[in-house]
Formats: sequence, structure tokens, C-alpha cells
Amino acid sequence: MKDLSLKFFLLSLTPLLSFSPILAQERTDSLSFRMETAVVASNGNDAPLWLTANRYGMGSNSARSAYLRAGAAWQKEMKKNWRIGLGLELAGGKNLASKVWLQQAYVDISWKMLTLSIGSKERAGFPLEKNERLTSGWMVEGMNMRPIPQIRGEIKEYLAIPGTRGWVAFKGHLCYGYFTDGNWQEDFVAPGNEFTRKVLYHSKSLMIRLGNREKLPVEFEFGLLTAAQFGGDRMKKNADGSVSLLRDMPEGLKDFWKIFFPKQQSTLQNVQGNHCGSWNFGLNYYVGDWRLRAYLEHYFEDHSQMFWQYGRWKDGHIGLEVSLPRNRWVSSVVWEGLNTTDQTGPILYDGIAGSFPDLQMSGRDNYYTNGEYLGWQNYGASLGHPFLLGPQYNRDGKNEIKGCRVKAQHLGLEGTPAEEWGWRLLFSYARNWGSYVDPFDEVKKQFSSLAEVTYLPVWSKGWSISLSLGMDRGDYPGNSTGGMLTVRWKGGFSL
Repeated sequence: MKDLSLKFFLLSLTPLLSFSPILAQERTDSLSFRMETAVVASNGNDAPLWLTANRYGMGSNSARSAYLRAGAAWQKEMKKNWRIGLGLELAGGKNLASKVWLQQAYVDISWKMLTLSIGSKERAGFPLEKNERLTSGWMVEGMNMRPIPQIRGEIKEYLAIPGTRGWVAFKGHLCYGYFTDGNWQEDFVAPGNEFTRKVLYHSKSLMIRLGNREKLPVEFEFGLLTAAQFGGDRMKKNADGSVSLLRDMPEGLKDFWKIFFPKQQSTLQNVQGNHCGSWNFGLNYYVGDWRLRAYLEHYFEDHSQMFWQYGRWKDGHIGLEVSLPRNRWVSSVVWEGLNTTDQTGPILYDGIAGSFPDLQMSGRDNYYTNGEYLGWQNYGASLGHPFLLGPQYNRDGKNEIKGCRVKAQHLGLEGTPAEEWGWRLLFSYARNWGSYVDPFDEVKKQFSSLAEVTYLPVWSKGWSISLSLGMDRGDYPGNSTGGMLTVRWKGGFSL
């Protein structure tokens, strides 16, 4: 299917046009505005990690950068449990992946708990809840990436299943989208290297919650998230700067179905597209206004880890959060551990049906890097966990995640000691082995930290100023010390 991006755009307009008579029925409920600007300056080759990561792609690994973003959102409550929301946010900056871009542009149409969302929107941590200000990240997709334009149906909050008396609830989503970073990849890669463009995106999730907090202060959550890249073109940049088409990957209507239900094409051919996902688990315990939360993401890139084929659930992201709402000095504490070193082992051997069946193995998963789709990234940043550094850190212009075998520890704390003041601290220590395909000569070690203070003056409602200091010490990406000044304004009114 050629010109798929145009078809995707036209399809995204259909629900908006079909609901236009509804929009004219009643008056607007609320209109809000926001503006934010930030400046980063540091002394290393790269900015400190926590001045870059988990900022929805607004950060840059450049030692010096700046941005300005501004937008508006419109919310409307209508009859018979219908709601609509519109959002538009424009951003621009210096030493970022783009000079000017649409950070958000979306239409949300909701009925009761069900939402149809169309466009680019900042969505954090769905479906597994984590503390957005303190977590180190998510394994499959999270705040580290710039929003991907998509058509998305979702139940964002847990919905109780009728007949279970509130003891069983579920939430989930299904979406198809379009990567817009083809031009960035072409500009980034060095001659002789490959990149992709016009790539399509798919993800889906289902989470189940067991427990009724009103009767028992314990909740257990579990579920599955899968995501994929498919379609598009695989290109090569030539020595003279021109590009050549290496492969036009399938993107017909039947391929949308194949991505939804992936299966092996043949004995010697893997599933179509680039797939990854995570099994997600959460356990909440409530004591008054306090909450203790434990969670686990088990990451996988093929069926061997997805279904415990070799009994190897060694990779994943584990965390523990304690919320202390009555202590203003320390309101939340998060500890997390990350391991991606196993990858179902170092050996890759698919075998042939009927020949040596006992020797069949599926190791060397090479997280975040695929044979066809290269890096699991968007505009140079990892779609998943920022400790697996995206291609933007590569000095040689290769579109791949080089350091995907990582062990890390992370600690985050925050508090609001006064009405006008807030703070947070992040400390991380990571060891990186490179990959099984291309290991580092020695283990790379990295310490990253952030100290941030935010001032919200009561005499100037809607304004806030944050001063952030970051310090990195280690081998990958390297030493850096820097600061970030962020000024925000939020306002709005009801009609």
C-alpha cells in the first residue's frame, strides 16, 4: 500500500467529521492553556541522563539545548455520558531532534469508560502504573519517546466486570500508528548505514485487577502488553548522500491482521515485523492513606521468553513504591532494579523441522534491535527503558541500540515540604555489557543523578520554576555535569 501515511491521516479524520453535529449541541465546559520553556547546559559530550530521559522526547542528549512548547486543550461533557477532548501543542527548540514539531495533536471521543483517541498524545505508563516523577522508565513504551500518531481505542481506568461485585476489573487498549521519524533517521545515519521510513506501529494490552479495596486493602494486577513495528521501507544511505531502497516491507490490509496475531511464517522464517512486549504484575497494599506498591515487568522479544519456553524469566524491571502522604518532607520513595542481560542466553539456533529437534534454541534476542527494523526507537530515543541508550548516543551514525545487556539499580524520592516548594532526587547505577552480537571490550559502568527543586509562587497562580542539577560519572555514555532551568505556566477557564 503506497501513500499509507495519507490514508492513515484521512482515516483519522473520519470520526471527527462524523461527530461534528454533536460538538455543536452544547457549550464548552473548559478550555486550558499551557506554556513551558527550558534551557540545558552541561560540560560533557552528552547532557546528564536525567536531564534528557523520560521527557516525552522533549529532551536531548546534546550538552546544550533549549525548547519552547505551548498548547491548548478543550474538554466537553455532553449528554448520555459522552465526552470530547481536543488538544494541540506546538514545540520548537535548539539542538533537539527537530527544530519545530507538533508535540501533541489529538481528538478524544469518550462514552462512559471507553475512549477513541486519534492523533499524537503524551501517554505515560499504560497499562502498568508507576510513579512518573520517580520511576526510571518502562520496558516496552513510556515517557522516553516522542508521542507516536495513532488511532487508539482504550479503557484507561479499571472497569469492574458485572456480576463480580467489584472484585474483578479490567482495562486495555488497541492501536495502530505511524512512525514519523524517517527523515530524522536519514539525516542521522552515516553513509553506508541503513535506516527505515514510513514504518507502521501497533500495540495492544489487557490488564486484570483482582480485589475490592472497600472490603480488603489488597489488590493484585496482571496482564500483557505487546507492541510491534511493521510495513515501511528499509533504506541505505550511499557514499554520495543519496539513498537506495533495500526492501519494501508488506503493509497491506492482511498485514494488519498478521501483526495483531503474529505467527511464524515458516520453519526458517520468523514472524512478520518486529515484536516485543511484557508481562506485567502489580500488588497494592493500603494502610489508611498510605500505599505500598510492588510491580514487575517481564520483557520479551520472542515466544521463548513470552511463554517460559526454557524457564528463563530472568529479565525484567522490578520496583517498590511507598507513598507517605502524611509526611510532607518525603511523600514518595521508589526503588527499582533492571536486568536485561539474559536474553534467553547467548546462543541462537532455530534448527529445521524434523532435523535435530532436541538442539532447537532461541537465544541472543538482542533487545531493542531488530534485523529488519533496526532500533526500537523514535527520533533517536529508546521507545522503552532509557538505560538502553538510543541511537542518538551513537557517534558512528548507526541506527541501533548498542548497549542492550544492562543491570541497574535506581532510587527516587520526592516531597513537598511547603505549599510553594517541591523537590525530587534520582540516583541510578548501571552496568552495561553491550550485546551478545557485539559485546563491549569491558563492562561499562555509569552513575547518574538528579537533584531538582520546584517553586510554585502563591502570588502568581499557574506559574512554576524548576531548577535541576544532573551529574553523570562513568564510561557509557560518560562524565557530565549540568543544569536545567524550566519555567511553566498553566491557565484556563470554564465556559
